Amino acid sequence: MHDYEWNGGDLPTFVTHLECSKTGEHYPADQLHGLSKAGRPLLVRYDLDRLSKALSRQALAARPQTMWRYHEMLPVRRPESVVSLGEVVTPLISLPRIAGRLAKGGELLVKDEGRLPTGSFKARGLVMAVSMAKELGVTNMAMPTNGNAGAAMAAYCARAGMKATVFCPDDTPDVNVREIAMQGADVYLVDGLIDDCGKLVAEGEKELGWFNCSTLREPYRIEGKKTMGLELAEQLGWEMPDVIFYPTGGGTGIIGMWKAFAELEAMGWIGSKRPRMVVVQAAGCAPMVKAWEHGEEHAPRWQDAHTFAAGIRVPQAVGDFLILRAVRESGGFAIAVDDEAIARGWREVAAEEGLLLCPEGAATYAAYCAALADGRVKPGERAVLFNCASGLKYPMPPAGTPLKLGSTIDWKRLQG
Repeated sequence: MHDYEWNGGDLPTFVTHLECSKTGEHYPADQLHGLSKAGRPLLVRYDLDRLSKALSRQALAARPQTMWRYHEMLPVRRPESVVSLGEVVTPLISLPRIAGRLAKGGELLVKDEGRLPTGSFKARGLVMAVSMAKELGVTNMAMPTNGNAGAAMAAYCARAGMKATVFCPDDTPDVNVREIAMQGADVYLVDGLIDDCGKLVAEGEKELGWFNCSTLREPYRIEGKKTMGLELAEQLGWEMPDVIFYPTGGGTGIIGMWKAFAELEAMGWIGSKRPRMVVVQAAGCAPMVKAWEHGEEHAPRWQDAHTFAAGIRVPQAVGDFLILRAVRESGGFAIAVDDEAIARGWREVAAEEGLLLCPEGAATYAAYCAALADGRVKPGERAVLFNCASGLKYPMPPAGTPLKLGSTIDWKRLQG
């Protein structure tokens, strides 16, 4: 392994089977799968009773602070399959100044996923997907992306010695496009949105036989994203926060965390308390918010999707019913914030707390402020915001006042 010694043999994973998230039909583990026969995501199931006897919270506490410390709760069986680039446990950053001003005794924490390889939480899902693909004999992977997922897949495919092909909307942030290409992938720019790119990946899958790694179209990205919930529970002393604000496009993370909490309870590691799960979307692309508000199980495609927070510009999600199920079962809600509020929150957190969020992370802060204002979050509650990527990966507003050497400087005016 890449974080601590394993004394020979395969890893003691406790996977029993895969299960259709819609029908409950079982599928064998250790075989390559896409969607179920019903066209829905497959979920990895474990023998949690046996797992809980094999691993204790105390044993876990002694392990190095990497994602792979949870390996018994993950699907990879062979250490040589792991294609790690150093997936650290990401920190919880307190925002005390803002909390003191807004929350009146509450606690505001940011789970800062920008510390992961490739600078985003997409590393969690893609390291698991690529590791399992390697274990199951895949040599060529393809996906659509708004940027960060493609960068993560390209990096891990390079690490694994696999071919990667990535399709992006043609207005994907340039840093992501270049990052994907630098890591050896073939990258194509499409004059459409991410679901249009997904259709091309599906066509190429039929024509060329590559493995389709689109969101939720294989079972293992969920398992990687699940570790966000495992980490969060452990970091908070196996207690749940009151509310989690999550930037939601394809929604793998919210599905994964909800699965993690259920597994932890079944193992006896946490009680029945759950955080209220809050889906955060941009006003210009809010299919989940609309479906939640109308009491629907599925979210129709959002027309004319637009927002500068590219990672949540996903017009339609294959796991929509799983996202909405987590929101409703937790007593949470779905909320949309406009680009102006996202940009304002982005500047506010950076200037007031020194934490440079990404735009999607800033959307969760804008949503938190709105929910405090309308009473859906109480001032004394503990809230966790997910910042899904490093703010350094995104274009920032122009800045800087030019000074000409040799000219007279008005220092008082300079001081403001």
